[in-house]
Amino acid sequence: MGKSIPQYLGQLDICKSVVSLATGAGAIYLLYKAIKAGIKCKPPLCSNSPICIARLAVERERHGRDSGELRRLLNSLECKQDEYAKSMILHSITRCVYLLEAEASACTTDDIVLLGYMLDDKDNSVKTQALNTLKAFSGIRKFRLKIQEHSIKVLELISTIWDTELHIAGLRLLNNLPLPDYVHPQLRRVMPALMEILQSDYILAQVQAVRLLSYLAQKNDLLYDILNCQVHSNFLNLFQPTQSGSLLYEVLVFAERLSEGRNAPHYCAVKWNYNEQSLHESLFGEESRLADRLLALVIHPEEDVQIQACKVIVSLQYPQDLRAWPSSCQPSRSYFKNTE
Repeated sequence: MGKSIPQYLGQLDICKSVVSLATGAGAIYLLYKAIKAGIKCKPPLCSNSPICIARLAVERERHGRDSGELRRLLNSLECKQDEYAKSMILHSITRCVYLLEAEASACTTDDIVLLGYMLDDKDNSVKTQALNTLKAFSGIRKFRLKIQEHSIKVLELISTIWDTELHIAGLRLLNNLPLPDYVHPQLRRVMPALMEILQSDYILAQVQAVRLLSYLAQKNDLLYDILNCQVHSNFLNLFQPTQSGSLLYEVLVFAERLSEGRNAPHYCAVKWNYNEQSLHESLFGEESRLADRLLALVIHPEEDVQIQACKVIVSLQYPQDLRAWPSSCQPSRSYFKNTE
């Protein structure tokens, strides 16, 4: 609780006594510490603060009572609001969905449709908050199919707007949904954009992008589109030991899935042509330096990265189902022939 003026004066009297016992800079320091300790004492939180409202709502739900907070927010979203107000309302809805499970489950698909409309707002922050809210609702099973219907729109936003926060929100949503086959044509069109996000300098967006690409690499009809996607000449910098451990791990998972996919008998039975600047050539081409990068990661300080690097090495050296391959598909070289 806050202190009254007399209490502060009493504290200052104590400080005077301290000053009489100390001299110079030491006295000033002790006086500063005493006053700072009093200032740090804050008054109680206002009952109208978001934290208090959230606590009250959670307490109501715990006792089986509907706080009405989530419904009130959704209803207010239908009214005419400016961009800032819409962003704040959406942020509050997202918080309520996570906190008020029963109230969130009582919502309807009409609420999901309303949130979908927000993806067409002219303001990027509104779009981003709407994506975060849909991500929150995607954790409730009965809404997943309805939210899936917005997948193509989300992919369009990610590929046409260069906004890091929007990318993170959109990719987190997509990574929380099973993507239906009818979305695959749109996925092919946005593959270059996903690869650009992966090669950007924003770790959170990179991690979400590579997670989605790893998932898509397991789809037979998308594997070639991923492998033939054009990448920067320095793509292998993503495998540098100095990269974030979380990003390194996800990139290595991606490499393992690509290696396994390209070595599968049904994929190897077709003669594929790749452009010179493709992801395939960067990772698996004759001039690739991937092996050197992998060997350096075997001694990475993070154990998860070490293990995943070893898995990629094994997938390159000893592809699965090797005996089932046609003779023309047998690997012609070792990636590690010059190393022990």
